[in-house]
Amino acid sequence: MSFVTKVGSLKSYEKGSIELNDDLRHYAFSNIFEVANNSQPYERVMVASNLEYAAEVVRAEGTSAWYTAPHDEFAIVMDGEIEFTFFQLADTQKATHACGAMKVAGEPQGKRMGRVRARRGHEVLLPKGAAYQLSAANASVCLIQTCAGPESVERWSKICVLD
Repeated sequence: MSFVTKVGSLKSYEKGSIELNDDLRHYAFSNIFEVANNSQPYERVMVASNLEYAAEVVRAEGTSAWYTAPHDEFAIVMDGEIEFTFFQLADTQKATHACGAMKVAGEPQGKRMGRVRARRGHEVLLPKGAAYQLSAANASVCLIQTCAGPESVERWSKICVLD
């Protein structure tokens, strides 16, 4: 028996499926590239959820708003190239909610921390207490590990396949 691993992209993917001998309503399965293809730039669409934790697909295209979270988040670039810019936030701009990312009101008021240019397969830490902005010259995709919060979009009825 042999297995072939296929890595997709926005331009070339096959919609995934899962074979189970159980009620499919107990599972959420989605293809991140299809979700990204059907999303607006920087919409954070949940594709996995476990208690308060979530994985969100983001279609990066152009420049995002500034975001912050009251906990660390992680982004994995799945397609293309994304630049992440970071600022430390002044206490008055830090997140006051419990979970998930939220937009920062206005420009970040704090010290510039730097930037990371990441390509497919690279993982980037989005640190607690910092503001981050994503920028991509071409349509790109990242998967953000976070907690469900104010910016999380739930679209389960459109992305879950029930046969």
